[in-house]
Amino acid sequence: MNRLLWVIAGLLAFVLFNAFYTVGEAQQVILTQFGKPVKEPVTEAGLKMKVPFIQEVNRIDKRVLPWDGSPSDMPTKDKLYISVDLFARWRIVDPLAYFLRLRDERSALSRLDDILGSETRNAIAKHELIEIVRTTKGRVPLKDATLVENEADRADTNNVVGSLVPIQKGRVLVEQEIYKAAAEKLKVFGVELLDIRFKRINYNASVEPKIYERMISERRQIAERFRSEGNGEAARIRGNMTRDLNRIQSEAYRQVEDIRGKGDAEATEIYAKAYNQSQAAADFYAFTRTLEAYQAVMTSDTSLILSTDSDIFRLLKGTSALPETYSAPQEGN
Repeated sequence: MNRLLWVIAGLLAFVLFNAFYTVGEAQQVILTQFGKPVKEPVTEAGLKMKVPFIQEVNRIDKRVLPWDGSPSDMPTKDKLYISVDLFARWRIVDPLAYFLRLRDERSALSRLDDILGSETRNAIAKHELIEIVRTTKGRVPLKDATLVENEADRADTNNVVGSLVPIQKGRVLVEQEIYKAAAEKLKVFGVELLDIRFKRINYNASVEPKIYERMISERRQIAERFRSEGNGEAARIRGNMTRDLNRIQSEAYRQVEDIRGKGDAEATEIYAKAYNQSQAAADFYAFTRTLEAYQAVMTSDTSLILSTDSDIFRLLKGTSALPETYSAPQEGN
């Protein structure tokens, strides 16, 4: 008898154990009977009851769940192939629709891959690369003051160093377009799409070297332009320096010649006044100048062929060649 009671108590405990179940704070439950949902979804946490052995508990997460897509290559509107890596956050808001259409999280992630990948590809194909990379329309780049001064007179902003290509939307609005299109399609699965973001955007590996080469070429062209402008400015400065130097030298030479001319004039005037005081002074001046001429033209190895009536030969004949009007100065005079 006691053994039978223990068996009945064990069976009763087993039945009660299968009749009760718990729902966690981060869970919601769908009860199924022979594979079909029964009753309304259980969304409140606590101890719940079900028909034992017949009804089955299907737990569904109600927390915010991550979705991280794999990078995929897709073309932009300007025919550039880029690799786009996207991530999103989602949650299950209608557990019954989710259970009927998707059943489990693996199926939900697969459907997210399809929908988000398709909408991302459509959005990328409708916009140019600059619209996907840039965020704000009115962004102003930081530029050196010298660049601003050099580029101030350029009318074509595309050729201005450091200028940004104008955009119409930007990355944030493109993300919103993808979000709106994908969220509508996910509602039928009982899934609420909370947010999406571009995690990484990069050039396709096959075209990346060419893109870098083009960027290097553009930077070199800008460097060559600055270098040529610098060489032109240096040539202009050197030309101005040479011109100013020549002007200063010519002005200095003119002043030197003017001073020298004035000095020669004053010296000539002094000589004239000194040697024109009497006939004897004039003859003495002629005598000294002739001696100076001898000293300038004759050395120890000089040979001269002179006429006997030459003025330069006149003093070589002796003292008898001195002018009759010349008289030696008296002592005390």
